[in-house]
Amino acid sequence: MNFSLYIAKRYLFTKSSQNAINIINFITAAVVVVGALALFIVLAGFAGLKTFSLSFSNAFDPDLKAVPATGKIFNITAEQEQKLTAIGGVVHYSKVLEERVFLNYNNKNYTPFLKGVDTNFNKVTGIDSIIRLGSWLQPNQNEVVVGQTIAAQLGIVINDYSDLLEIIVPKLGKASAINLQDTRLYYNKLVVPVGMFNIDVDNNGKYVFSDLELAQNLLKLKPDQISGVEFKLDSNVDEEIVRTQVARILGKDVLVKNRAELNDSLYKMLNTENIAIYLIFTLILIIALFNVVGSTIMTILDKKGNLKTLFSMGATIKQIRRVFFLQGTLLSVFGGLLGIAVGSVVVGLQMIFGLIAVPGTNLPYPMELRLENYLIVFLTITVLGVIASKIASSAVGKKLIEN
Repeated sequence: MNFSLYIAKRYLFTKSSQNAINIINFITAAVVVVGALALFIVLAGFAGLKTFSLSFSNAFDPDLKAVPATGKIFNITAEQEQKLTAIGGVVHYSKVLEERVFLNYNNKNYTPFLKGVDTNFNKVTGIDSIIRLGSWLQPNQNEVVVGQTIAAQLGIVINDYSDLLEIIVPKLGKASAINLQDTRLYYNKLVVPVGMFNIDVDNNGKYVFSDLELAQNLLKLKPDQISGVEFKLDSNVDEEIVRTQVARILGKDVLVKNRAELNDSLYKMLNTENIAIYLIFTLILIIALFNVVGSTIMTILDKKGNLKTLFSMGATIKQIRRVFFLQGTLLSVFGGLLGIAVGSVVVGLQMIFGLIAVPGTNLPYPMELRLENYLIVFLTITVLGVIASKIASSAVGKKLIEN
């Protein structure tokens, strides 16, 4: 066994004759364990929170979406549709049309986006799973499904055929401020709210869903004029291959975006928060690992007599420094591993039993075990421990040993 490693292990696991040194070493080990534990639990919490947050958008957003490169509308031909159907890995696709509209209900107004969808839309997305009241659209009917925020703002009653919702769109070239008394300024359609969805605060107040044909008729567009095509892909397919094929079929006037690009701001926010929290806890760990420096230096002073003996027996200053470098490194590594192990148990218990709930709800706080979090915590503790050990071991010098 390597000389320096053997002595380092002896110093690490053997009690000192000085009780104060034993207490300092115990506190140092506890600090490393708790630091690794805290960092692991925080990263697991953010991983769970990210998955939980994205689960809402995953129920609402497609795997891929084709949108106009410029403008709001593009044309899709029957031949292009046949080619899209033939792409391997495309389970379903849906044509959609989005435009901002003006809602009028019992003299209350709201300006969301109208999203006209065809009959495949509920196969492309998980929209059925977020309908909280009523039902999804029936084809070729004057029906809409509204977000919970919109329903609350307007006081909409679902399936009330005696009190219809009016959708209004200004005519091209007319003033954006609508005078409801002058019907020459806008197109309108009376519809029945048959369902209400609940996904998140933003989307609940952003969209009203209707049949695609209804939206095209309201906007005076042709059947081949749409604002997007949304795709559901097979879980085993290569997304980039399908993306390239879709782009080739629809042409250069269309952009194809994946789910992350459709939710760019959400992904950036979650990733930024994750990085910020990691850096904050890493800073705390840096401060905490000064204990390793202090503990190692105290051990050096405690073992000063032994160092003279080792030096007299032929050990070099470099070898003696390496003893304390390895001692500090081993302390960091073992403490980090123990912290990760305890953290895994804590996170596992939370995932199984939901011991801690989100404040104000009965919903268990989401947590998730990820391989990258194990690696991040272990590498962070190890690197910081190596740096701290290097600093502490540099205190060993010939002058110290000879005196």
